[in-house]
Amino acid sequence: MIGLFAVTAAGRRAAAELAGRLGPEALVADGPIGPAVRRLWDHLDAAVFFLASGATIRLVAPLLQDKHTDPGIVSVDEAQRFAIALTGGHGGGANALAEQVADVFGCTPVITTATDSTGTTALDELVEQLDATVDGDLPSCGVAILDGEPVRLVNPHGFPLPALPPNVGADVANPQWTVVIDDRRPTEDEERTLRLVPRTLVVGVGSARGVSRTAVAETIARLDSEHGLDPRAIRAFASVDLKADEAGILDAVQDLGFWHSKDGGDELSLLTYPAEVLAGVEVPNPSEVVREEVGTPSVAEASALHAADELAYGAPVELVADKIKGDNVTVAAARISPRGRLAIVGIGPGAPDLRTPRADAELRRASVVVGLDQYLDQVRHLLRPGTEERATGLGAEEARAAEAVELAKQGRAVALIGSGDAGVYAMASPALEKADVDIEVVGVPGVTAALSASALLGAPLGHDHALISLSDLHTPWEMIERRVRAAAEGDLVVCFYNPRSVQRHWQLGRALEILAEHRPATTPVGAVRQASRADQKVWCASIDEFDPADVDMFTTVVVGSSQSAVVGRRMVTPRGYRWMAGDVR
Repeated sequence: MIGLFAVTAAGRRAAAELAGRLGPEALVADGPIGPAVRRLWDHLDAAVFFLASGATIRLVAPLLQDKHTDPGIVSVDEAQRFAIALTGGHGGGANALAEQVADVFGCTPVITTATDSTGTTALDELVEQLDATVDGDLPSCGVAILDGEPVRLVNPHGFPLPALPPNVGADVANPQWTVVIDDRRPTEDEERTLRLVPRTLVVGVGSARGVSRTAVAETIARLDSEHGLDPRAIRAFASVDLKADEAGILDAVQDLGFWHSKDGGDELSLLTYPAEVLAGVEVPNPSEVVREEVGTPSVAEASALHAADELAYGAPVELVADKIKGDNVTVAAARISPRGRLAIVGIGPGAPDLRTPRADAELRRASVVVGLDQYLDQVRHLLRPGTEERATGLGAEEARAAEAVELAKQGRAVALIGSGDAGVYAMASPALEKADVDIEVVGVPGVTAALSASALLGAPLGHDHALISLSDLHTPWEMIERRVRAAAEGDLVVCFYNPRSVQRHWQLGRALEILAEHRPATTPVGAVRQASRADQKVWCASIDEFDPADVDMFTTVVVGSSQSAVVGRRMVTPRGYRWMAGDVR
């Protein structure tokens, strides 16, 4: 929930306008502002005050408790010239909200968070991405990074990281701080060291019936004392399903902060599996005695490996602590190792406000961005300082996709960008044909050409429709023509991608001829060139008058169905067919 608070008539009008733009998550508070703030505070994720910053600070100061849980606070002045992020810049989302508010009112966002104003990756943002526990003085280390002090980075497991400033790296000379990303305890105490402990470990537990909570806890503790594994790195516990109600295990797991539940009310951190499933897991220390008792030669090692493999979604898994024997209990630990990360990002049709916030976030998270040079030009201002750019000219889609996948396989955080939606006639397909489970893949949808063109034309896609590319570079023309004919016979609205180029100048005319055989001569055909960009052009004509010569590769063409019409100069396809006796088409 985003609370909107105002005291003046102008402020209330602005709050109502902002609520309309933010959608149902926004709530315009009513009544006196002080009681309203106190009443809603515990329910807020963020808040915008149409009020002087000093007055806003006095209102919220008594309610602030922790920067990790407090809502982000933005103040907008009476003249709506500035949107000021006051508190919760990163954790509360105030910085992003200030930019969003500034877009709505055309004002200036004021962001004083040092890492945001300089564009560098914030340590707390890195902590969030890694889902890590922090051990050390994070603010002081963050200041050292901003001051340009040399900071050594220790990342033994190879987590894919965003671009970091040049004073942070594995080989910096005379480091003043050290940042360690590891699930293991340090072998010795180090001053001015910040440790980030990611949750990589899955602990398997086996026991005799009636095992004590103390015995289980003491054996788990040996993962730390004997193997140097930090208990804060534990992500889940696992066992055979016969132990799903073993009180000693459940109580020890709960003591470590991992809640258990039988009704789905809490996080289920004790994962259990049938004995026949665990029996199929290869382990270094099987036991025939255990097999006779529970039906599997291993519980601790097998359940740790199997649960880790389930949680890893294809990431490498290894046993990092073989079976430890305690008092009627065994414990083992498996690690989920990180993989390189490939974000396939659709950046929309060109207008900045049609690019999604998630696309912006993924571009800032990448250490290397791969894409067509003209698309990189559109998003370069979003990239962190030090982000590597791999730009190429037109064509070479296969090579770009292969390069992005290879970089991810090297353990990098990669963003592969495409216009519109990267999954529609764009980079996702050639990339995913080459990607395997050895890399993490994230898809970020974008506003594709069909949608941006449709919005400008009216509502031509109001009923069933087909997207067809007229480029025969990858598809034989005979197949394209067969698909056009099928869409014509099915009376589908058809949106043509890649409709016409200098070399391919006749295909659009032929496609329109096929469609015209199955629908009235008055059927509207809409075209949009350079949607949402400076030289945008939108026009519409009937199918018997539409001139393909006006179209080029920067144009999207939408051909209506037999039901489509022009209403008030807008192209509209009704949501439903009006079936009438004697008029079945």
